[in-house]
This record gives sequence, C-alpha cells and structure tokens, in this order.
Amino acid sequence: MSSETIGINQGANEHADDPANDSGAGILIVVSSPSGGGKGTLIKRVLRTVDDLSYSVSWTTREPRAGEINGREYHFTTPDEFERMRAGGEFLESASVHNHLYGTAWSGLEATKEGRDIILEIDVQGAASVRARIPDAVSIFILPPSFDTLRERLTARASETPDNLALRLKNARAEVEHYRDFQYVILNDEVERAAGKLAGIITAERARASRNAHVARRVLTTFGADNSKV
Repeated sequence: MSSETIGINQGANEHADDPANDSGAGILIVVSSPSGGGKGTLIKRVLRTVDDLSYSVSWTTREPRAGEINGREYHFTTPDEFERMRAGGEFLESASVHNHLYGTAWSGLEATKEGRDIILEIDVQGAASVRARIPDAVSIFILPPSFDTLRERLTARASETPDNLALRLKNARAEVEHYRDFQYVILNDEVERAAGKLAGIITAERARASRNAHVARRVLTTFGADNSKV
C-alpha cells in the first residue's frame, strides 16, 4: 500500500501555536481500524454519550457514498484541490489509501486550543503520522473479530466495486498487524460493549494526573499548600 504522508517537521514553524504545542490543549483521540472495522459506528455512538467531545472531519478525494454529506462524514474534494492544500502545509497528515487521498487538516483541530477534546477517525497510515507529530495523542485500534466478519461487513455495505472491495480486504490483512503500534485495542465483536470501552478510555484519559495538575494545585492551595511546591 502506497503512502504519501507529510514530513514530521513540515509546517512546524507555520504551526508553532498548533494544538499539539499548547499545554492547555484538549486531548486528540485517534481511532483507527481496517476499512469495515466499525470505527465510524463506534465513534458516532460515543459522540452521543460523551460530553464535550468534537469530531474532526477529514478530507478525501473519493466519491461520497450514499447518504454521506459533504462536511459531515468527510470534506470531499478534487485531487487538484487536495494537492494544493498539501503543498500549502494545511494538513497535519495525508496519505494515499485504497487509491484515494485522505488527510487531516490543521484547521480541524482548532477546538483543542480551547480545551475541547477531539476524536479523529483515521486509517493506519495516517495514525502513524499523527503519533509521530503529536506524541501525546491517545491512539486506539478497533479490531474486527475475524476476517470473515470484516468481509461480511464490507460486502453488506454495498458501497464498493468488486475491485475496490478486494483491495480493501487485501489491505486489511496488513493493517491489523499494526494493532501493536496503538496504546489501546478494542475488539469490536458487539457494538454496545465496544462503544462502552471506547467511552471508558476517553474518560480514563481525561482523569490522568498529568492532565489535572491545574485542578490539583487549586485544591491543594485550600489546604494551605505552598503554591511553589504544588
């Protein structure tokens, strides 16, 4: 599978104040899986149940599927416009996946500057690029219960040509091997249970001591603690 990800340091000067560099930023939650792994379904459920969580809409050159709306599932664009954006340093990451271009725009992460958490649905290639550029991003891999189940899901979706379906299944065999690169793995064998685990990970990450030092300092001062030591 070909890859056209941006360099780790590309745009570093232009984006010196990006969410990744803001100590008061919200959490970037990266969710990945093979095509048909169910990451989109789980994310939709979590967005309904977890407060103060936003969704980063990625860009793609593929055609919209039935029921998809531009600006909701994806920003659909032309290859020429995508390349213009990439040349202008507008993407945190970009990659060629299943013969189409996909990318995450820096502008989609603006809400993290205000302390809002963002969930990013992304392919395995893109997830690797995000982890390289934003090391404190939370990475989660959604694992389908079996190859046969994945094939059934993709076939039932009826959104791919036979050649594209075969390509996605072929790529999936390599993509699942990358589960080791992620901090968390969720087996998506039952939607409600898997969505609960995804929500639980987000809740736990929000409770990390390193993310709540400002809260602890405020409380400790009420105990008479020395501000210089808390």
